Amino acid sequence: MNIIGRATPAAAVLVVAAFVLGGCADSSSPTAGPSTVPSSSVPTTPTTAPTQTPSDTPSQTPSSPPATPPSTPPASCVDRKLQELTLREQAAQLIMTGISANGMTSAQRSTASAQKPGGLLLLGSGGSASHTRTAMSTATAVATLKEIRPLVAADQEGGQIQRLKGSGFDRIPAATVQGTWSTAKLTAEAAGWGNQLKRAGINVDLAPVADVVPESQRTTNEPIGKLDREFGSTPGPVGQHVAAFINGMDAAGVMTSVKHFPGLGRVRGNTDFSSGVVDNVTVRGDADLAPFVAGVRAGADLVMVSTVTYTKIDPKNRAVFSPTMIRGMLRGDLRYGGVVITDDVGAAAEVASVPAGERATRFVAAGGDIVITARASLTATMVSALVRESQRDKAFAALLQSSVRRVLTLKQNHGLMSCG
Repeated sequence: MNIIGRATPAAAVLVVAAFVLGGCADSSSPTAGPSTVPSSSVPTTPTTAPTQTPSDTPSQTPSSPPATPPSTPPASCVDRKLQELTLREQAAQLIMTGISANGMTSAQRSTASAQKPGGLLLLGSGGSASHTRTAMSTATAVATLKEIRPLVAADQEGGQIQRLKGSGFDRIPAATVQGTWSTAKLTAEAAGWGNQLKRAGINVDLAPVADVVPESQRTTNEPIGKLDREFGSTPGPVGQHVAAFINGMDAAGVMTSVKHFPGLGRVRGNTDFSSGVVDNVTVRGDADLAPFVAGVRAGADLVMVSTVTYTKIDPKNRAVFSPTMIRGMLRGDLRYGGVVITDDVGAAAEVASVPAGERATRFVAAGGDIVITARASLTATMVSALVRESQRDKAFAALLQSSVRRVLTLKQNHGLMSCG
């Protein structure tokens, strides 16, 4: 499931800043809101005592009815849903559980029924569009909780990474081919692919890939280049095609996840199958971050964070566990306020040494929202870990609730949540 370093840090910051409206926020915190005007700068009106009424003037005037006190605005749908959910139900909204693309196995059905995860990820090869629609209708019903339906996601990029290929689904060309098309053509084609997903009950495409793979590294880059998953080798054209793909899916009513922040274009190993994968080149503010900026500005609903360690940004943490990467760069520098999702941290070899519960808590503590586990059997472990950490640490509990709020807002915006 699976940008960034030719520019020097100083020059590269300027490159990325040019894409961000209004410049960059403080690198150590989420985007700052509008500044408030100091109270001392607000002009004041002198207060004068009321003039006394002369004695020959009637002292009584018809009294007015007392003013009706302002009513408390009704709670939003998201607020009401948050209040309805138990802590465990809130935590479950932050887990995307892997299920068979052909329909849930009995074990997966049991997990989805008991845990009510907020998302389902299709794995393996699916069948026809009609078969998929029936299977996803059942899966959605099992995972729905209190009129909150799950995100149902597939990796439908094209080429070697196309989960659904049966009758009713077009065979999608590889991204390297899509990158040669005009942006207008890609938008039109993506809208068609999106309509097929929508009709089959899929509401999220975990695409497009925004990683920039240098031409010289295509044959050694295991996760992207060797699989023809990149739109190109330079950030400008890649960014244009990222936006075009998102625009097409959006027209079809399918959510997108730009990936794999801050880029897998300069690594060798594939984190699904290898551990200790590092990027020793990418810097904060790198020029190859431009396609992610383009994706955010085009309205990507989610941003997926990689499990690679970027030694020139945060040598102590993999990207999914890095506050610098998520809070500092993604939410701060790029001013992204939407849902942040992991690459798979269930079956991936890269995180196998990290206890399953910690994979969830460390991601949320770093500022992330949805945790993908390709292994459905880890769902309960991850939910329980999020609950325990929330009970132990009030600051973490606040972070978890903020994440749930972002997820519920996304669902409300896409008709996946009803307040009656």
